[in-house]
Amino acid sequence: MSLKVLRAGILSTLQDRGRYGFQRYGMPVGGVMDEHSHRLANLLVGNAEDEATLEFTLAGPRLEFTQTALIAICGGDFAATIGGREVPAARPVLTRAGSVLDLAVCRLGCRAYLAVAGGFDVPVVMGSRSTYLPANLGGFHGRALRRGDELTVQRAPAHLYPALHRALQTAEGFVCPKWSVHANAALLAHDHHRIRFIQGRHFALFSEASRTQFISAEFRIAANSDRMGYRLEGPALSLTEPGEVLPEAVTFGSIQVPPDGKPIVLMANRQTTGGYPLIGEVASVDLPLLAQLPPGDTLRFEPVTLEQSEQLYLQREREMALMREGLRERAKQ
Repeated sequence: MSLKVLRAGILSTLQDRGRYGFQRYGMPVGGVMDEHSHRLANLLVGNAEDEATLEFTLAGPRLEFTQTALIAICGGDFAATIGGREVPAARPVLTRAGSVLDLAVCRLGCRAYLAVAGGFDVPVVMGSRSTYLPANLGGFHGRALRRGDELTVQRAPAHLYPALHRALQTAEGFVCPKWSVHANAALLAHDHHRIRFIQGRHFALFSEASRTQFISAEFRIAANSDRMGYRLEGPALSLTEPGEVLPEAVTFGSIQVPPDGKPIVLMANRQTTGGYPLIGEVASVDLPLLAQLPPGDTLRFEPVTLEQSEQLYLQREREMALMREGLRERAKQ
């Protein structure tokens, strides 16, 4: 089975949970920007959570399915349609052969994830199927999709959602259940303009005025932000005394402050080390929310303790575990 790319959209790339174990050689982890939506999309179609999904940003692709396929879309709202009918997000969707999935301009959020049962058949490079564009590595020939590409999908389990297969025999286009896992709940219900953070290693080195501004001021995501880092426009932050810090390891969510005082939040394609002062680290539970903010949007930072951040993360994982078990049962129906 394959997907024909009729329109590529903006930055449509295959991504999984990242390329681990190679940072000591200078290879970034990379992977999806919104891991929560990626994992849920895979679970909905019976895939392992680290199977590659198609990540698209701001404007989605147009894809034709050559055979019947089980898909799921999670993340931002791209007004997905098949044959003019709206395709609900956060549900398993069984599509007929020849169906065309049209993903428009994003109406809410920034990026979304398309999972296909069986997973995309692309090579594993350094332990991952993720696309790393700066090195033309991984994914589909190391690049973003183009019109005319054809993505091969591995064979999917035949026993998933038997009720949908029965319903598709008399339906047109696609069928899906009435229930959903509310993959967009965090995006829709949470104040996603308030991002929680833990004080960074160099927080105390910043002036009192800068520490206050960092917590109280509003920052805007600059137009030159990308998968490597979100550049923030707002008050310039400064150290109590000018100086340099030794380069050290950074991670997804590290908030660096370069000499111009404009913070940079490191994202999925972050470098392996950084030499700018670290004023904070975004709480892991809020990274998917941050990933859904487009350039031009604004945010504020809210301090939490390490213990609070850990509890928030563990609560999210407990919710994920419950959904995982629930979906296994629903897939039998």
